[in-house]
Amino acid sequence: MLSRDEVFEKLKGHLEEMFEVPPEKIVQGARLYEDLDLDSIDAVDLVVKLQELTGRKFKPEEFKSVRTVGDVLDAVYALVA
Repeated sequence: MLSRDEVFEKLKGHLEEMFEVPPEKIVQGARLYEDLDLDSIDAVDLVVKLQELTGRKFKPEEFKSVRTVGDVLDAVYALVA
């Protein structure tokens, strides 16, 4: 099982690699849309990548309230914990 820190590191890697987000911007309080300039299609791509990481499908309602990197981390960690 991945630790919370390991999940965060993987998430950071995906954000850097897939969306060219500078690593210094990826903090738990960063807002996905406003601070990291992601759009709704980017969010879908990120969910697909996270499903590959966890080996589990996410329900849409689990990601409806996700607004920050920390929210994504909480949602993913809840699935792998």
